Amino acid sequence: MLKRMVTKSGFYGTLTLFIAFSAMPFYIMLITMFKRNHDLLNPDNNPFIFNEPPTLQHLNLLLHQTQFPVFLLNTLLVGLAVVCITVLLSLPAAYSLARLAGNWGGIVGVGIFLTYLVPPTLLFIPLSRIIADLGLQNSLWALVLVYPTFTVPFCTWLLMSFFKSIPRDIEEQALIDGCSRLGAFFRIILPLSVPGIITVIVFAFTLVVNEYIYALAFIQESGSKTIGIGLTTELIRGDVFYWGALMGGALLASIPVAVIYTLFLDKIISGLNLGSGRQ
Repeated sequence: MLKRMVTKSGFYGTLTLFIAFSAMPFYIMLITMFKRNHDLLNPDNNPFIFNEPPTLQHLNLLLHQTQFPVFLLNTLLVGLAVVCITVLLSLPAAYSLARLAGNWGGIVGVGIFLTYLVPPTLLFIPLSRIIADLGLQNSLWALVLVYPTFTVPFCTWLLMSFFKSIPRDIEEQALIDGCSRLGAFFRIILPLSVPGIITVIVFAFTLVVNEYIYALAFIQESGSKTIGIGLTTELIRGDVFYWGALMGGALLASIPVAVIYTLFLDKIISGLNLGSGRQ
């Protein structure tokens, strides 16, 4: 009995520490958003509590003196467009490499994934020339065109493992029953791959939201900026950092992503487990 209590206490104690550690960045962002500048910049003040009465001046700066809602909308539009393109390209590519390419499909899949590992700092200069030649500078279409270059390879590689985890017998049975290869793909493979597809959608959207280099290189107009560059370029002016507004913007922008992960957590975990089974 005593051993059981000690084990449970250790488990819940460790879990509590992990939860506190994970929630600390959100707490810091929340409390910083409402702190006065003097409270923030005074090194003698405790950074984890309100040493002075809270204020709404940082929230007012964020919502009324920057185009923060526009940044969020631009990020959402780009994210949805890139996710649609990524899924439409990754699904047939991954299925072909997993089912139809034979033994060299895995090698090609690894080669595709390696293109995802190329640092954006090596590519944004030639891509900037392409974007300029196409006349897409300062346009969200530039990001919609460029972002699939790293989301498609990653998601194709990820989906390959999902398709490989589905037994071939199920698909062959559908072919025997009269389905075409395309019909078996839509009627059998896609429904079984829903957890993997949701995982790919969430990861692709997260990659878009977190991307910084390309957005900084291609977008200069405030009305076309996404959340990543919008906050840093509009709220860092010279050597002045508007920490309260920066933390408030980061918190408000991270809440939708956290909600998405929470809503689809079971699907994401099952999708990752499904994909890891045949790695």
